[in-house]
Formats: sequence, C-alpha cells, structure tokens
Amino acid sequence: MKYKFHNPDGLYFVSFAVVRWVEIFTNHHYCDIVVKSLKFCQKNKGMEIVSWCIMPNHIHLIFRSSEDKLPGDLLGDFKRFTSKELVKAIKLNPKESRKKSILGIFRNEARKCHNVNNYQFWQHYNHPVELWSNGMIQQKINYVHNNPVTAGLVNKPEDYPYSSAKNYVDEDGLIDDIIVFEFLF
Repeated sequence: MKYKFHNPDGLYFVSFAVVRWVEIFTNHHYCDIVVKSLKFCQKNKGMEIVSWCIMPNHIHLIFRSSEDKLPGDLLGDFKRFTSKELVKAIKLNPKESRKKSILGIFRNEARKCHNVNNYQFWQHYNHPVELWSNGMIQQKINYVHNNPVTAGLVNKPEDYPYSSAKNYVDEDGLIDDIIVFEFLF
C-alpha cells in the first residue's frame, strides 16, 4: 500500500529513516544540517512544525503546510535537499571514520532505484498519518518526544537536544516558532 498525503491542509505525523538504518545522526554536525533545513522550511516554505525529533538513524516530524505547497511536496523538497547536503558533509568530513562504508551503502542503494543517480540517503517511504483529533495529536507528540527516552539516550524527553521536547516545557529548543499544542483534557 502506498501512503499519501490526502488532505493538503492536514496536520501529519511522518517518520523517515536513513537507508539500511545507518546511524548518521550520532554526529552533531549532521544533526545541525537537518535543524538548519527545518528552520529554512519554516521561514521560507510554509512548514508549520508541531513536534520533531532526530534519532540516530531516523526522524519524526509532525507538521503541516501553511502555504500553497502540498505537504508531500514540502517533505519531498526537504528530503532531497538534506540528502544532498548530508552526503556532501560526509564526503568532506575528515573525521568521518566510516566514510567509505557509509558512502558505499548509499551508492549501492542508489543502484536499486531508477530515479536516483549517485547516492540514496533516505528510505523512500514516509507513511504519513493525518492527525485529526486532539487525542491522536497528543499521542503522537508524546511518542516523538519519548523516542529518545525509550531508546535509552536520555532520562527525560527535554534532556534530548535534537527534539522539540524543550519547547513543550517552556524552554528554548533548537528551533523557534514551534506550534506548541496545549491539551485541556
């Protein structure tokens, strides 16, 4: 089954992973590229971010498009840009001890795809889930923020720097202008 963004005005939860679940985001420099790209999408492409988290090999994002751009196109632009920037950063990083192995994996994955030339960074699927009720929104926000806790990376969600959990406890996170949902039930 191919999952799609059916409602152009909808709020969506998506997860997307690095091919073969390679742990790229253990390097803060690579995480910073993603953060910078999310900020760019907020300011220039109409991405309204409700919740986000960068895990070692995947990303969770709750967002909607506030402009004429369809959510699927917005996410596609983000993934295309970040894949190029991240591959370039890996190539140029003199301290990346796994460079040859990682780029080999990305090259091999690209050979499996008819529409990819050199490197396949992200897996193709996103499995967008439209969030249409407060209960669903709260459940997914909790899931996103607790992912680093469940993985044993931190004890409390707000201790993880690469997530919007800080924004939900009235602290400054790495990305400003997060739409913080407050639940009254």
